[in-house]
Amino acid sequence: MSTKSTSSDKNKAILLVCDGLGDRPSIDGKTPLQAAFTPNLDGLSVSGINGLMDVIAPGIVPGSDTAHMSLFGYDPYKYYPGRGVFEALGADMELHKGDVAFRANFSTVDETMRVIDRRAGRKGSKELAEVLNGLEIDGVKILLKNTTQHRCAVVMEGEQFSRYVSDVDTHEAGDFVQECKPLQDDEAARKTAAIVNKFVKKSYELLNEHPVNAERREKGELPANIILLRGAGSYEGVPTIKERFGFTAACVAGASLYKGVAKYTGMKILPVAGATGKGDTNLRNKAEAALHALTEHDLVFVHVKDTDNHGHDGDFEAKKAIIERVDEELVARLKDADAYIAVTGDHSTPVTLKRHCSDPVPLVIKGDGVRTDGVKNFDEIAVASGGLNRIRGVDLMPILADYMGYYIMYGT
Repeated sequence: MSTKSTSSDKNKAILLVCDGLGDRPSIDGKTPLQAAFTPNLDGLSVSGINGLMDVIAPGIVPGSDTAHMSLFGYDPYKYYPGRGVFEALGADMELHKGDVAFRANFSTVDETMRVIDRRAGRKGSKELAEVLNGLEIDGVKILLKNTTQHRCAVVMEGEQFSRYVSDVDTHEAGDFVQECKPLQDDEAARKTAAIVNKFVKKSYELLNEHPVNAERREKGELPANIILLRGAGSYEGVPTIKERFGFTAACVAGASLYKGVAKYTGMKILPVAGATGKGDTNLRNKAEAALHALTEHDLVFVHVKDTDNHGHDGDFEAKKAIIERVDEELVARLKDADAYIAVTGDHSTPVTLKRHCSDPVPLVIKGDGVRTDGVKNFDEIAVASGGLNRIRGVDLMPILADYMGYYIMYGT
């Protein structure tokens, strides 16, 4: 098999992560993955080695950011800088020491500040974002960029700020907008929380009666009339994947969060036409971009977001449909690449729960020399009997590194 690198006999690899892939049996006693027609994924299981993976640890519910850090081999309990950092990096916003970054949503609230929809119908607005971008509050400049759908990245520029402030985002429709509070008893946290509260209030004042939202109301759409912040983070450098494992890596993704985590760990972000991070994302272009990237990089990370979206929406059939698209348009093209291929999820998002949960995710690795194990189907139940057994997310990258020839001997 092995594709050789330019300077040695190393192998290459593809890591395909379907966001929120794991699920629980619901319709006809099956998960969406079990119900989906996936001949290519099943073929990987037949030819590869299978198992379950606790992306953080058993019983711990992963966020997508901490999950991907773990999948890339970085213990999130040690390296996690806060989610806002990844969102800002993925949006190509500059971050400097002292800045605080947030992940944010365009949201819909009523006149009492009760949250009607945390995601404003999953529809953002570049025009509304420009209204808020560059605002100054108490002499502090705030930058905002609309990334994918309702999602935004926010950067508070300056010094003596703190990431240790609470979320404004309620995480539940029907609740009232929360006041940002300092999580540490120091001046930096108090200052940061005060500016956040003023910014959120100002966002409502500027957006609620904006012509864009007037037009949305006329169409029967939800107005994007406030910005809700969460996941404060501050930038700190970490050793790159090249420095830690010895190989180069590239990222094929649409949504900014995943590009941000990849950039943080030293991956090269590849532009892909039609990679939107939404249901209309061009999976075939992602496949071709990944294959081309293998000519210049040792490992290529490919991300698919829409599996997670339908889990959050509680839509079994839509989640099943995107899994079938992944099988037909992505896996079918990648499965015979001259490289190891690993397919997994970053967490489980059961349609019955409409949220992340701690259930382990399925994992398959196919390539030269792997121990095949008799598993015939790629799903949450079948892979449990596979040869990988049950591993943690931080174990995956060292396992792939060993297959690729970048192993590290422990002892003599």
